[in-house]
Amino acid sequence: MPRLFFPATALLGALALVPVATSAMAAVDSNSYREFDEFLDVFNRVKADYVDKVDDKTLIKGAISGMLASLDPHSSYVDALDFDNLKIQTEGNYGGLGLTVSMEDGAIKVIAPQEDTPAGRAGIRSGDYITHIDGKLIYGESLDEAIGGMRGKPGSKVALTLVRPGRDKPIDVTLIREVIVQKPVKWEVRGQVGYININTFSENTGADTRAAIMAIDKSLGHRPLGYVVDLRDNGGGLLTQAIAVGDAFLDHGEIVSQRGREKTDIERYYARPGDDAHGLPVIVLTNAGTASASEIVAGALQDHHRALIMGEKTFGKGSVQTVLPLGPNTALRLTTARYYTPSGRSVQEGGIEPDIRVPQLTDPDYKTRPVFREADLRRHLINEVKADNAILEEDTKDDPRFTATPEQLKKQGVEDFQLNYALKTVARLGGPVQVAAATKPKAL
Repeated sequence: MPRLFFPATALLGALALVPVATSAMAAVDSNSYREFDEFLDVFNRVKADYVDKVDDKTLIKGAISGMLASLDPHSSYVDALDFDNLKIQTEGNYGGLGLTVSMEDGAIKVIAPQEDTPAGRAGIRSGDYITHIDGKLIYGESLDEAIGGMRGKPGSKVALTLVRPGRDKPIDVTLIREVIVQKPVKWEVRGQVGYININTFSENTGADTRAAIMAIDKSLGHRPLGYVVDLRDNGGGLLTQAIAVGDAFLDHGEIVSQRGREKTDIERYYARPGDDAHGLPVIVLTNAGTASASEIVAGALQDHHRALIMGEKTFGKGSVQTVLPLGPNTALRLTTARYYTPSGRSVQEGGIEPDIRVPQLTDPDYKTRPVFREADLRRHLINEVKADNAILEEDTKDDPRFTATPEQLKKQGVEDFQLNYALKTVARLGGPVQVAAATKPKAL
């Protein structure tokens, strides 16, 4: 297959392709050689005495995967299928369900469903565990095998069994596979407010965000009162596109910096002159599924006081991954840097705290549903500098603005409380305009 190349520090947890130094072994000291001897001893013992015959390729791949898994949750071995997956994430389409999943202790865990896909419409949530595919238990299978079972010919059916933390019984859903087309940006006009939903950072997200701003102006015939930028459940993507989206709302200043092992290993990225949103009020919606590239955008706009961050604390993934080629179809995905917001904050572990914490009252399970973030992952990187803007979860507990029940909100026609609250806030900031019902969402 053709080799997939990414721009330098591309995917966030950012990916880049960098040549591997052939002289790396020169730095190995005598202690390391002793460790290699022990590894070879184990390798030979397994080859000679394991109950079933095992080929060298399987053992070496397992050893590499285990070594990387011992570092952090985001370093991994990339085989040919992984390259295909990366290509799908950044530019391609596929037949499937629209799910981002990971492996956790032998179980398949949902990172996030993609909006307007079979998985999204079926109500699958971040944090769900997939235990069966078409009635077959998949616990202990590889991540690749599970992904292969969920992908397939558009129009075909697949049954999933889910375990949701906080629920006593499994959840069974039957979905029909579709061609999953990445539509990273959607926009609508609500009253006099522009709503921009960014669900991933693929190769056209920056350009599509700028196009959405212009389309909103054209739809209204004038500039809106402001914008709501929805980054909820956006798990990240390309660093270049996170920078481009931040640049669309900033006319100067640093957007993000990334810092490697050495103190001098720092790269900074800056906004170009010109604010596509013309300085109008901006609210960025976040939740626990807002991760990585999304946190770069939220952090940059927050630090520059260009936007209010509203909703819930973000995921807290502040690391950069680089793809180092090993061969024509294999590579090493290695965590090589941490990224920092313009004020020098690392979001690793702590995430981005919202300026205004707003619970999702229209979710009947919002009080009891477990929330998973970077800090819950085994061997996650430690944040050396803790954020000092922490907001206690209890801050909104007795807030009279947030006492309505899902049933009461439904009677009022409110299907998404966080979005409704953000739209009304922008309308108040921009002028006395009533927030009207949504137009039909438009994808770019």
